[in-house]
Amino acid sequence: MHQATSDPGRVGEALRTLGYQLDMRVPAIGDPLPSDPHEHAATVIFGGPMSANDDHEDFIREETAFVDKLLAAERPYFGICLGAQIMARCLGADVTRHPAGCMEIGYYRVEPTEAGTHYFTEHLNAFQWHKEGFDLPRDCTLLATGDLFPNQAFRFGKKAYGIQFHPEVTEAMNRRWLKKASHMLVEPGAKPADQHLADRQAYDNDMRLWLDNFLQGWIGPTE
Repeated sequence: MHQATSDPGRVGEALRTLGYQLDMRVPAIGDPLPSDPHEHAATVIFGGPMSANDDHEDFIREETAFVDKLLAAERPYFGICLGAQIMARCLGADVTRHPAGCMEIGYYRVEPTEAGTHYFTEHLNAFQWHKEGFDLPRDCTLLATGDLFPNQAFRFGKKAYGIQFHPEVTEAMNRRWLKKASHMLVEPGAKPADQHLADRQAYDNDMRLWLDNFLQGWIGPTE
């Protein structure tokens, strides 16, 4: 994770339900990363306010090098937002702003590609909070697409996945983000706070079901 107050939210809850213990680290405040990519059953890198392009930050360089190790070792990896963008950079793709300066902040429709129908039974209204997106790296499979940011989910190999949206966000986290980052709600493409909460009532259960199904297929329960 990327801030002292970061929360693994529903991803953490779901992984615990599957029988895993969490080893939560925040490299941005000095926590070391594992030296061995085989030390853990799987790795999740969450989002954060920084950019995957922030090579002047030691922790971004360290995380990027660690993801390189994970991908080379074909270890299970799940990158969420910034974590997906770091993965994309590791694989040679660019991470950039929308050409019109648009952001996705709120719920936005995500559509499966033909290759993504195994992961998305139909479209998903997914919670988003980001200003940058990623190009699809070579040798990767696009699993879901969107209107403002066309690359929403992708797979590399058999065990590494990156998604642009935030299935981990609980209602408490959503409300906290709306309060702490309210200045971002005036950005192009961002949706107002009341729409966030109304859309959560309409779409949150689908988001929860998607996450549970994805994690079951990605690593499943401990043996």
